Amino acid sequence: MPVPDITPFSAGALAQLLTLPIAAGAAATALTFLFKWPRTRREALVRFACSICTAALLGPLLLVALHSWWPTLFDSARVLAVLYGAPAMLGVVAVACPVLVLAGLPAWWGLGAIVLWLERRRGKDIGELVHDAAEVVREVRRG
Repeated sequence: MPVPDITPFSAGALAQLLTLPIAAGAAATALTFLFKWPRTRREALVRFACSICTAALLGPLLLVALHSWWPTLFDSARVLAVLYGAPAMLGVVAVACPVLVLAGLPAWWGLGAIVLWLERRRGKDIGELVHDAAEVVREVRRG
């Protein structure tokens, strides 16, 4: 697959790189709003930012893993896009979008779990936090 010719410091390149993760993060945020509506605008903004960051950071890693596990999926998507008269790259985007949305979806719950875990351990030093984390890992391995 040829690499798009993009000038590294152009605004267009930045827009191309950020459009898909932002859209995926927005979709993931909308899905989380279906489960639980935010109480404040600040909470909605934090959810949105968290989903975008996770979609942008974790999403590409998931795409690389998916491509290494199932490379023919991307080839088939390209072929189908061309058969429908669309650019071949649209087929890759059709595969990438759901993966990026799935990467951004659990971000809010993950962040909430971490904040709740830290809130319950307020006042403890770093050694006690590490000890508590080790206990949680031991319990999970036993169960």
